[in-house]
Amino acid sequence: MKKIFLGLMVALMLVATTQAQTLQQGEPALVYYSPCTHVVLDFSYTVETYQKGMYAQYAEKLLGLSDIVEEDKTIYTLKGVKVHTRTDADLTRPHKVVAEPGVPMQLLQINEKNLLVGYNLPYEESPAKPNNTPNEPEQHKPCRKKVAPFTEDVIEARTLADEAHAVAKQIFRIREARMYLLSGEVEHAPADGQAMKLVLEELNKQEKELVELFIGTKSRVVKHKKVEYTPMGENFKLFNERLHFSPENGFTSPENVDAEEVGVTIQFTRPQTSNLAANDDQKGKKKEVQASQIVYNLPGSGLLRVRYKGELLAEKTLPMAQFGVDVPLAKDLFTGKTLPTIKISERTGNVVSISQ
Repeated sequence: MKKIFLGLMVALMLVATTQAQTLQQGEPALVYYSPCTHVVLDFSYTVETYQKGMYAQYAEKLLGLSDIVEEDKTIYTLKGVKVHTRTDADLTRPHKVVAEPGVPMQLLQINEKNLLVGYNLPYEESPAKPNNTPNEPEQHKPCRKKVAPFTEDVIEARTLADEAHAVAKQIFRIREARMYLLSGEVEHAPADGQAMKLVLEELNKQEKELVELFIGTKSRVVKHKKVEYTPMGENFKLFNERLHFSPENGFTSPENVDAEEVGVTIQFTRPQTSNLAANDDQKGKKKEVQASQIVYNLPGSGLLRVRYKGELLAEKTLPMAQFGVDVPLAKDLFTGKTLPTIKISERTGNVVSISQ
């Protein structure tokens, strides 16, 4: 993570205000923001495609095949979902730190997202990002339709039935040639094992393409759909969203009659603030603690549930930074002889560690 050591900087424009964080024009100040949590759902689903062969009606009679594709169709199946979070700055929650005598605020550190990451942390050089740009632009070649290895008899056939008979004969010839090669009953056999392998692979390929004209083709691929949500609002209690998934169309609109709902709910909980006041352990009395200008975020949480067809696809508790509470650090942390080292979580804005 790239850490930028910043001193006091001059804000040259008026900034929106929340929670008494008012920045006046031309006022020397360091400004950072509380984090905002985005919920990212990565749905995985399979797409099975069935394509009927052009000679399907002759498959059983000519080749004795029964497991054939009866009709063209595509089937979508929702398999699962992975849950991630992404963090950005919450622009509705700015915080400013102005120059203050006796308090060395120049050791505050923020990152490239304008999020506070720590105070007095050791500098770490950011690793260089790999350059994934190819040396040469990718050439997009036009798709060419696969042509079956037809013989002259197939080409000259006048009816679909005649074509099917000719293709069936061609399949039997390929099988016969493979049998002779394997048994050694050929006059001009391949010179070595590698040559034999190549010849057999080509024969198998040709047979497969021709047989598919009778039984049809089946394919199955896994695809992904990513959805991102950013729940906001001061009085948010429950986030409720509905997606729609259809076995015939995949993710689709609510108007699709065969689609079923994929329910996404997040139940929010705000942090308890009653135990934030410092207590005197011996006397049990509250201590007078003077607050500094540095504010960290005590995040809220969200219980995420994703349901589909009555099944719970995912259930996970996530930190929700935007539903947190701003808590100031004690001023006396920064006025002693030894400066503290404070690490702040970029993900939640909470304090990870404080050491003197």
